Amino acid sequence: MNAAPADQIRLLEVQALDVRLTQLAHKRKNLPEHAEISALEADLTQQRDLLVAAQTEESDTSREQTKAEQDVDQVRQRAARDQKRLDSGAVTSPKDLESLQRELASLAKRQGDLEDIVLEVMERRESAQERVAELTGRADSLQAKVDDAVARRDAAFAGIDAEAATATKERELTAADIPAALLGLYDKIRVKEGGIGAARLYQRRCEGCRLELNITEINDVRAAAADTVVRCENCHRILVRTPDSGL
Repeated sequence: MNAAPADQIRLLEVQALDVRLTQLAHKRKNLPEHAEISALEADLTQQRDLLVAAQTEESDTSREQTKAEQDVDQVRQRAARDQKRLDSGAVTSPKDLESLQRELASLAKRQGDLEDIVLEVMERRESAQERVAELTGRADSLQAKVDDAVARRDAAFAGIDAEAATATKERELTAADIPAALLGLYDKIRVKEGGIGAARLYQRRCEGCRLELNITEINDVRAAAADTVVRCENCHRILVRTPDSGL
C-alpha cells in the first residue's frame, strides 16, 4: 500500500487521539468513586435490612402492648362491676358474698399480672424504638455519603466525557484527511494489536513493540519509497518514518 508521507504522519496523530480516548474510557471505568459507592451501598443495604427488622419488632410490640392494655382494661372493668355490686348491698347471701370477694381478689391478682406484662412489653417496645432511631440515623448518614460519592463520580464523568468529546471530534477531523484505505488498515491493525495500529520508527526502534529493528530490516525500510506504507516485522503495525527514525 502507498500513501503520502504526510498522511502517514497524520496516522500518528490519530493514534495519539485513540490512545487518549482509551485512557479516558479506562479512567471513567476505574474511578475510585465506583468502589466507594459499591461499598457504601452494601453497608446501606445492610443497615436498611436491620432497620426493617427493628421496625417490624417495634410494630409487633406496639400491637402486643395494645392487646395487653385491652386485657388489663377488661379485667379492671369487670372488677369495677363486681365492686359496685358488692358496695350496693344487693348481694346478701353469705355464700354469694364470699364468692364475689374471691372473684375480686382473683381479678386483682390477674390485673397485677397483666400490668406486669404491659410494663415488660413497653420496655421491649421502647428498646425497639431506640433501635429504630439509631438505625435510621445510620442509614441517613450512609445515604448522605452515597449521595456525595455519586455527585463526585458524576462530576468526574462530566469532565472525562467533555474531554472525550473534544478528542473524538479532533480525531474525526484528523482522520477525514487520511485516505480511506490507509485508515481502514490502521483501524484493522489497531483492533487486532491491543489498540495500537501505527507506531513511529524512532532511532531504529519501533515504538509499538519497543523492539529495535535489525540491520536487514533497517535496510529494507531505508530502501522503501517515501510513500510506501511499511510494517514492523515484529508486531506488524504500520511503521511511520520521521526525521528521527535514524535511517
